Amino acid sequence: MKKYVRGLAIVGAVTLAVAACGSKPTEDSAGGSANKDFKACMVSDSGGFDDKSFNQTSYAGLQAAVKDKGLTEVKAESKSDNDYPTNMTAMVQAGCKVIVAVGFKLEDATDKAATANPDIKFAIVDSAPAKPIANVKPLGFNTAQSSFQAGYLAAAMSKSGKVGTFGGIKIPPVTIFMDGFAEGVRYYNQAKGKNVQVLGWDDAKQSGLFTGDFEDKAKGQNTAQNLITQGADIIFPVAGPSGLGGLQAAKASNGKVNAIWVDTDGCESAAEYCSVLITSVKKGMDVAVQDAVVSVVDNKFDNSQFIGTLDNGGTSLAPFHEFDSKVPAELKTELETLKADIISGKVPVASKAQPKAS
Repeated sequence: MKKYVRGLAIVGAVTLAVAACGSKPTEDSAGGSANKDFKACMVSDSGGFDDKSFNQTSYAGLQAAVKDKGLTEVKAESKSDNDYPTNMTAMVQAGCKVIVAVGFKLEDATDKAATANPDIKFAIVDSAPAKPIANVKPLGFNTAQSSFQAGYLAAAMSKSGKVGTFGGIKIPPVTIFMDGFAEGVRYYNQAKGKNVQVLGWDDAKQSGLFTGDFEDKAKGQNTAQNLITQGADIIFPVAGPSGLGGLQAAKASNGKVNAIWVDTDGCESAAEYCSVLITSVKKGMDVAVQDAVVSVVDNKFDNSQFIGTLDNGGTSLAPFHEFDSKVPAELKTELETLKADIISGKVPVASKAQPKAS
């Protein structure tokens, strides 16, 4: 039997697709559960669910909640920023009980949908509003802390004395990484009496290199190559799929240039580049999303701001993988000490993009 909800076709427990902006919304049921009528839904940003980074990690959290609680999953993949309102509307019309919006850029569409539909619960990744809406759970991450560690590590591992970073779009969830990275390099210089340069970002002026989107790998590769040409031998791309172009540029250097990935452990999500990845700055979006969805199922939802930190494990450095033997033991110890000092406040992190508890 087919059920039609204002243009969104829902066919039992099978995957389905209907015309909507971006890619077509799809539905999957865990099946056989008392919760199969509970629809847990997600709208991606323009990077898509297979971005090996931000959306992919968030989607893993939705999948985990669906599996854990036996829910029905509905998702809509956005192809451009113009898709957000339409995809959000499609999720509302599908009868979703909770809708997770992946990214700061969906804030407006999420706020409008939440205000118009107070009985539906929402969560949004990378949001830290001054006053959260009653039915919206903001999920923020203080990646300036872990990026500070990454900057210190990059400065210590650089042979050229120059490291580089670039972003996709100049928004706080991107610049927070770049700020922390630059601060970490500066802290290393002060601690060691060095002068490692950061190319691509001036945190004092809040100006630097951006590809202008999160999709174009060619732009990412060209931007990274620009940094490499200027002498950077470690690249820190904060640009989703566009940033994969930066990893391509590093890999093409034949061992002269390495990189640090963001959001996920790149050796797991983009394993083909593991040979050039020293580490990754992880953002625990999967766990935060899973917890938010489960809280709705368990009638324990609240709209208080979640902030992932080094202290609660919401952000961290990934293992060194193929670089484990190349990172000196003394440097590993310094990174652990730095982590403890950031958590205690002994080493302050200054980025103004850091999310604050509402």
